[in-house]
Amino acid sequence: MAKVKVTIQNQKYKTIFQTERHTFLADEPEDLGGQNTGPTPMELLAASLAGCSSITIKMYADRKQWPLEEAEVHVEVDHNSEPGVTKFIKQITLKGDLTDEQKKRLLNIAEKCPVNKALKQKIIME
Repeated sequence: MAKVKVTIQNQKYKTIFQTERHTFLADEPEDLGGQNTGPTPMELLAASLAGCSSITIKMYADRKQWPLEEAEVHVEVDHNSEPGVTKFIKQITLKGDLTDEQKKRLLNIAEKCPVNKALKQKIIME
């Protein structure tokens, strides 16, 4: 189970995230009243999906000893265009001397990362 503690104090919208081993920030841009000292929460959500996808691709390629040189994942989150719907747009670029079959398999593997799976399942907020 992943656990995160978030604290917000006197600096407008700057939040401090603490996990068991790491501390990092989030904020809002200046035009929304923040100080732009870190990514926005929505950027962190997009980064979680992109990071998990790229790590999953790399782990699989390493296990298979495939010549993956780089996996680049871009994620855009659209949560304003349709009421009640959040759309994740994910683009993956793979570099290396990979066959078409290997590339196809790695793209399928990216869909199996834990964050991707969590976002596709029923979500319960308590």
